[in-house]
Amino acid sequence: MKESNGTKIIFIIGFILVTGYYLQFSVRHWLEQRHINSLDEQARVEYVETNFERLNNLREKTLNFGLDLQGGMYVTLELATGQLLGELAREFRDDEFDNVLSIASRRALDNNTDVIDEFVDEFENRDAQARLSRYFRSDSENITRQSTNDEIKSFLQLQRNAAVDRAVEIIRNRIDRFGVTEPSIVKQGSNRIVVELPGVDDEERVRNLLRGTARLEFRTMANPSELQGSLRRIIDYYETSMPPAEGDTLAQPERVNTLTDIFIPVGESVIFGYAAAEDTAAVMAKLRAEEVQRMMPRDTELMWAAQSERLQGSNRDYYTLLGVRRQIELTGEVITDARPSFDPQTNQPEVSMSMNREGARRWSILTGANIGRPVAIILDGYVYSYPTVRSQITEGRSSISGIGGLSEAEDLVNILLSGALPAPLDIVEERTVGATLGEASIRSGFNSAIWGLTLVALFMIFYYRTGGAIADLALILNIIFILGILAAFKATLTLPGIAGIVLTIGMAVDANVLIFDRIREEMRVGKSLVAAIDSGYKNAMSAILDANITTFLTAVILFSFGMGPIKGFAVTLMAGIIASLFSAIVITRVIVDSLTRGKGLNVSFG
Repeated sequence: MKESNGTKIIFIIGFILVTGYYLQFSVRHWLEQRHINSLDEQARVEYVETNFERLNNLREKTLNFGLDLQGGMYVTLELATGQLLGELAREFRDDEFDNVLSIASRRALDNNTDVIDEFVDEFENRDAQARLSRYFRSDSENITRQSTNDEIKSFLQLQRNAAVDRAVEIIRNRIDRFGVTEPSIVKQGSNRIVVELPGVDDEERVRNLLRGTARLEFRTMANPSELQGSLRRIIDYYETSMPPAEGDTLAQPERVNTLTDIFIPVGESVIFGYAAAEDTAAVMAKLRAEEVQRMMPRDTELMWAAQSERLQGSNRDYYTLLGVRRQIELTGEVITDARPSFDPQTNQPEVSMSMNREGARRWSILTGANIGRPVAIILDGYVYSYPTVRSQITEGRSSISGIGGLSEAEDLVNILLSGALPAPLDIVEERTVGATLGEASIRSGFNSAIWGLTLVALFMIFYYRTGGAIADLALILNIIFILGILAAFKATLTLPGIAGIVLTIGMAVDANVLIFDRIREEMRVGKSLVAAIDSGYKNAMSAILDANITTFLTAVILFSFGMGPIKGFAVTLMAGIIASLFSAIVITRVIVDSLTRGKGLNVSFG
């Protein structure tokens, strides 16, 4: 028995040391936070900068709190299925396709139905004999000109599902690079993704990170002389053909008919003109008019610059409208590496990129053929920069300038390295949990756990005397073990998780109740204390294992099929069951044996 207890004591000490090791990071992090909060603003900044690496290391190893405890963002994203369909039919789409897709998208939004179903139904309602295969082709999926509409529909649903799965992986990569601890990224339904980001406080930055499609393109710029000629014709068209209505003033921009009231034409080089930030949508609406599009140079389209600028003599921010070629010379798929850097001349942040062998070859050809002319670097439909090529670039290197700051450059690197989304993601729901609510949740959960522990401990001492005190000691160690297990496996403690801890407090003493009552029964039939203890632990074991194993299996099922808070509850419950079994069967037995056998004390069980 003494040899057996020696082995158990080694296990107990080892378990305490291991859980203590993982919990000490959380304790140290908490102490550091208290110290930082006690400093004034300047001292706080200096302290964090000086100890950044050590503090970051502590943060990574500390026990993680869920969204409901520490605050953060809850975002529901929806794949833009309509745009995905447009991309899949890019080579064959026509005006009828765009019209059908527009109607289907609007109907799906109004009726909360599937865009693909609405698209197919609208198409067939117009012409029952028409084939969707005229718009879609896929060698890998065996979609040909002879494919039926049902086959096309299945193909579109398959592509949509694949796009959502791909988007989940890309978002996970972006969030991991962003540094959010224990995010939850879950696919919901056929076209939605639910993202929970604990501890996030820069909401706009996260929105841009989640929505950015990272569609990187390299294009040549429009011919300056052709662009200037088009600009003159368009200005004349609006000045002569559409005179302002009587009473129009600059204070009524919604009634202005002339383009120059909201647009500053330039026609210089590849710059088409400028517009104030609030007027960009109205300008593009005028320039997309069918009559105006006929005046534009062939194979040329207009794009806004990504960053605004303050024009001389003005106190407003203006965006530059640029003319670029429609043909895409190179895409972001050739990028193998990207990193933030600084322009050696302006010291402004930029993103340096490296290309694979094929990309380097095509970039060399592109730059060699456009020496002395600008090449546009476009991301998600905005021109970030259009540097003039000074010489042929053979190493496959390029850079994106025109970036707002270092954090934006870092996010852009993150997005580029994570890959481009197959289609844009729209934020359809967003909730922010403030830090105050998180603190209140922690305080309420902590108080409930303390009250539960106190009441159970008092009852055990009152009913089982010495045995109850031993069980209470094991109960305290049990809670430490639970938190240590969660910290060791980098699990996230949520509000339902705290409920799981409160539940395991009751379950932890349940095993001792069975054992102690069995010991009392054995003593009533005349057995000695030592013999009664042996029989009590032995005979109660089957009931204890049955109850805990079935509960553990239930927790496994909850973890396997549950999401979010349910998983948090299941993880804590599983950790609690393992810790409570160890505490009740091993720790209490060692203490009882030490008191009754080693010191020969008369331990009371009520």
